Amino acid sequence: MKAVRRVAAMILRHLYLLRSSWPRVFELMYWPTIQMVLWGFITLFLLQHSSLIARATGVLVSAVLLWDVLFRGQLGFTLSFLEEIWSRNLANLAVSPLRPVELLLALMTMSLLRTLIGVLPAAGLAIVFYQVSIFELGLPLVAFFACLLVMGWGLGMMVSALILRVGQGAESVAWLAIFLLAPVSAVYYPVDILPQALRIVAWGLPTAATFEGMRAILIDGQFRPDLLLRAVLLDGVFLALGAGLFLWSWRVARRRGLLLQVGE
Repeated sequence: MKAVRRVAAMILRHLYLLRSSWPRVFELMYWPTIQMVLWGFITLFLLQHSSLIARATGVLVSAVLLWDVLFRGQLGFTLSFLEEIWSRNLANLAVSPLRPVELLLALMTMSLLRTLIGVLPAAGLAIVFYQVSIFELGLPLVAFFACLLVMGWGLGMMVSALILRVGQGAESVAWLAIFLLAPVSAVYYPVDILPQALRIVAWGLPTAATFEGMRAILIDGQFRPDLLLRAVLLDGVFLALGAGLFLWSWRVARRRGLLLQVGE
């Protein structure tokens, strides 16, 4: 019960930050909406010039929205962690009863909330502007959302672990990490388009399996449980690796007194 209260206290702290700063909330909604608008117009163009896209109405808009789940999930986790660094609060957390695992749970919860704030308005506007509803994916949408969010958490933990080890100089990785994976994540095109060597890399990521599963529903009208299972298993690997790296980095930083210096 005490652990739940400590996690809730951390979540409440970040909710107060969001409530007291409308630019933070606006930023969460701004980028998903801008991407949805831009790619929506690209989709409208392709609908008029491509029979493939015409048979899969909304595939690009859906891909953009799901990609933003991954991006917002990772960035939401990392930015919540960076808030603690910018406010020089890590040392206070280290001497509090809050356990590192509880800190991770709080950051994951904030990532979920930030992602929902960012993606839901964009999904609503996609319905209004383009008559494309990602919710028509049905229950598989929940699975795709969860897979991409968990992948974002794993990457967020890895980035946060790197920041703990090398300091704020690694902050830029928070924005770069996701886009390094974009070319091999099969977001807007199938894995088969990639060169053979990159296909191996792509199938080692849960993102490729998730987006291939999305296209299977939108284009072929077929749900692929094998792709979902692959995504879930790979998500487990990434989450375990991310959590292990973060907890190890936290322990090392605490032992060496780096938590007092990481905000410098």
